[in-house]
Amino acid sequence: MFTHIQSFLEIVFLGFIALFPVVNPIGTALMVDQYFTGLSRSERVKAVRKISLYAMGICVFTLFVGHWILELFGLSVPIIQLGGGIMICKIGWEFLTSDKSGDSPDPVPQGPGDKELSELEGKLFYPITFPMTTGAGTIAVLFTLSAHVQEKTFSGYMLNNAALLISILAICILIFIFFVNAGRLIKYMGSHNEKIVNRLMAFLIFCVGLQIAVGGITNLIHG
Repeated sequence: MFTHIQSFLEIVFLGFIALFPVVNPIGTALMVDQYFTGLSRSERVKAVRKISLYAMGICVFTLFVGHWILELFGLSVPIIQLGGGIMICKIGWEFLTSDKSGDSPDPVPQGPGDKELSELEGKLFYPITFPMTTGAGTIAVLFTLSAHVQEKTFSGYMLNNAALLISILAICILIFIFFVNAGRLIKYMGSHNEKIVNRLMAFLIFCVGLQIAVGGITNLIHG
């Protein structure tokens, strides 16, 4: 019994440690914070709650079904890495080359956050959740973890996957916490520093996408 508990906790820890750097809830929160500009606190919480649920859904779907979906379409993990990396590069480049200023007022008066939230709804899944929060890197890690914890018995399979689900849940809770409070950190830095951070984060988004894409190309060559 003790052995099973120890193994369960080891998988929970392994899943959390493997997912944390690729999801990077702290860094990603700073990257996507500009999407939430103009939202009230309650609407920000509402939007972030949806993002966390979307992220949870992507991870759970990938863990249980993703492998068969890839086989159905004849895709490989390196191709997913390459495609996801290109998408992230595109987003980072758009942020880098954007001349939008956060200081210009809205020309038409709106209710508190009404316009911004309605415009943001279509972006909560793409690109904020996928690929910026849970993208190709997360999918690749989940495929690896799933293969790593395979068991011959059904009870062992379910127990190991339950441990990974706890890891996923913990990551999604961190996504919620950091995404909700990222604005406070940036405001504490000041408006000038906020612009610097936004540009830096945009550059990092581009670099992360490039790294994922290069990793996909490398895996394709060596595969």
